[in-house]
Amino acid sequence: MSWFGSREPHFARRLTTLVPDAVVAPSVGAGGEVWRHLLGTVGADADRGLRQPVLAGPTLAAEGRVALQQLGWDSRARLLVVHPGAGGRAKVWATEGFTAVLARIVQLVPGLAVLVHRGPADSEAVAALSAALPRRVMVLDDPDLTVLAGVLSVATAYVGNDSGISHLAATLGVPSVVLFTAERIAWRPWAEHVEPQVVSMPALREADVQRAVDSLHAAF
Repeated sequence: MSWFGSREPHFARRLTTLVPDAVVAPSVGAGGEVWRHLLGTVGADADRGLRQPVLAGPTLAAEGRVALQQLGWDSRARLLVVHPGAGGRAKVWATEGFTAVLARIVQLVPGLAVLVHRGPADSEAVAALSAALPRRVMVLDDPDLTVLAGVLSVATAYVGNDSGISHLAATLGVPSVVLFTAERIAWRPWAEHVEPQVVSMPALREADVQRAVDSLHAAF
């Protein structure tokens, strides 16, 4: 699946030449959930149990565990994966929000291991968060997608912005809190184990912080 070029006739023509069975979906209508729209495009029934997670499998899980152990994970501590970046600045929650959430959740969950993921577009967000945190956390630096999938598959919980990484976590069945602006909530993951939350960006509201903490705490 690719979000690139669906509105460009030249791209769509070349894609369907290369992949005759490719489906180029029209834009979602106003107010519609994107996942329902995409399923409808290919004739699937969104209400017939199609929201189950995809299992990463033992090979990817083992690869993820090795990567975590190399970062200092002891293989026993419950793991929270944090993705503070996103492909667009307008989708990035305030650093102070993530800092406040982490400060509270580590008090509520003793011994919690925290892993921050940094992808190609996340350097600024990860650097800001790392500098703001009172203690050092593990940073998974631009891993291969298979490694990231393996890491997520062994995570206890996940929190992140509206991004492809958040959708990957949702797909793999990780109990997740995914943060959206009000105008982008239609892009919420289709997984039932995901708590999509509308937050104020870039401003920070105490109510947003506490809702994220409460939802994460429930996952543990």
